[in-house]
Amino acid sequence: MSVQARVRHPGCAGVAVALLLLHLAAAAQSAVPAGEPRSRVEAAFLRNFARYVGWPASAFEGERANWTVCVLGEDHFGDALERTFEGRAEQGRGFVVLHDPAPERLSACHIAYLGHASAARRRAALDTLRRLPVLTVGDAPEFLQEGGIIRLSAGEHIEMGINLDEARRVSLVIPAKMLEVARDVVDNGVQRRRR
Repeated sequence: MSVQARVRHPGCAGVAVALLLLHLAAAAQSAVPAGEPRSRVEAAFLRNFARYVGWPASAFEGERANWTVCVLGEDHFGDALERTFEGRAEQGRGFVVLHDPAPERLSACHIAYLGHASAARRRAALDTLRRLPVLTVGDAPEFLQEGGIIRLSAGEHIEMGINLDEARRVSLVIPAKMLEVARDVVDNGVQRRRR
């Protein structure tokens, strides 16, 4: 039951639909809203992940500690993350964005977008993050097989795949709403195309 919502609304209405995809668990194939840059669509999804995914309390320094969103490798976001997160909060927490943080800062990340074009660099980053309660997100076709948690592709269509095994390994809880919109799910070592 892979779901890629098909959205055909231009402009702001299309953006609103894209932002609500996870919330509504739309059950169709989804096109990126016309004229909407990939970086803004992906930034909106990263914000929604903070709303829906469950982190262990130990992942935060305190009850009101900020979400830290990190971008590793090639960074196509520009200022889209800052604009998306500015003045926003999820679960009572604001957002901080770190672009290409030093290795010693990776433990501060809650969501890490891996933009490495090199599979070797991506796998090295995943190996480091695999020991931490960090939601890893990337768009490489082999991202789930490499050990990433969410493969998010906002090309012509929005596609999402989820590696439940890796999420469980780092004590993250992926809700059913997200599984309903995922095209591929890795569970117990088996990747299944849901639709």
